[in-house]
Amino acid sequence: MSVVVIGLNHRTANLEMLERTTVDASRLPKVLHDLCARTHLSEAVVLSTCNRTEVYAIAERFHGGYEDVRDFFSELSFLAPEELGDHLYVHYDEAAVRHLYSVASGLDSAVLGEGEILGQVADAWSTARAEGSAGTSLNLLFRLALEVGKRVRTETGISRGITSVAQAAVAMAADRLGNLTGRRVLLLGAGEMGEGMALALAAAGAGEVVVANRTAANAEALAARVGGRAAALFDLPTEMAGADLLLTSTGATSIMVEHGDLETAMTSRGGRPLLVVDIAVPRDVDPSAGHLEGVTLLDMDDLRRFVEVGVSGRQREASRARVILDEELDRYRAATSAREVAPLVAAMRDRAEQVRRAELERFAGRLDQLDARQREMVEALTKGIVAKLLHEPTVRLKDSAGTPKAERLADTLRDLFDL
Repeated sequence: MSVVVIGLNHRTANLEMLERTTVDASRLPKVLHDLCARTHLSEAVVLSTCNRTEVYAIAERFHGGYEDVRDFFSELSFLAPEELGDHLYVHYDEAAVRHLYSVASGLDSAVLGEGEILGQVADAWSTARAEGSAGTSLNLLFRLALEVGKRVRTETGISRGITSVAQAAVAMAADRLGNLTGRRVLLLGAGEMGEGMALALAAAGAGEVVVANRTAANAEALAARVGGRAAALFDLPTEMAGADLLLTSTGATSIMVEHGDLETAMTSRGGRPLLVVDIAVPRDVDPSAGHLEGVTLLDMDDLRRFVEVGVSGRQREASRARVILDEELDRYRAATSAREVAPLVAAMRDRAEQVRRAELERFAGRLDQLDARQREMVEALTKGIVAKLLHEPTVRLKDSAGTPKAERLADTLRDLFDL
């Protein structure tokens, strides 16, 4: 069996393809059951964010497992497998472990050191556990990955500065507008990303923050936190007419702001330009609206280019984080090796105990002549002999765990002890 990760992210796929392969929370349980029902997969966790969709799986056979996951992406995106080939990456065994550790640590994010990803990894694992698609192997891997992500953020400075997509979106808007002081901002979406942007807007000195959301209570609660106000979704055209900046980050699966909505808003702005920053995946704003006169529309592709400029300052911290990953990989090897040999050691000792008891029963008639103290001595003596005989094979097997030698020793022990 192999641990594999197969997926695509902001480095291997454009925004349109990321949109086509996004798995929203409502569909995730069905997707997990679908993956585990495939021929070569026994466990699965799906991580789907604005920058990636990845399937972590335990594959009974590597090539068969790869084909199962590739076919899943093909069905998800309505693209032929060959069209996905250049965009999918695949890692297995230790490379898959290192990849997840990098993801959880924020080393593989568009915003280096991103803090949101750790919670997203935890949520993906939690859903898989709830649906029964994460078993012993992936539970161990994800538990350790979360510990690695926390350790990296504790022991390095990688999480200093702009370390979230929400913060980066507000910083990019401020860069385009010169500053946000006194600006009127319309924020569409009051989820985790919307909350992050609202807090960043308040810190940047935005003049008024208007929050619109499908659930009005959530909009009102978030607006109250930042001293803004809530607006109804049907008032979006009116609110856009008076805003300097529109930020969007809903979890909707279809367009929230149509070309016509922005066109209507622009006619009542008296020629004032409008900056729109859409960081939702799938996108909230119709991409064609970016061609309207006076509208500047930025999306996740623009955000990635913006944050790349500021990456160099945290590269030293990233190097320190990678040293931690190396150390944690050793811990993973030790944990998995001990787990792999434990059943064989237990089976070998059980077989030896069966033989010991069978021999004692065979000589039960003679042993009946012994008193209680003598029978205890025979019991202790036979147990001691078995323990000493099995000690060296057990130590050799544990010491070589995780290596080709361990596999040879394991096969030999299975043959010798008929396990």
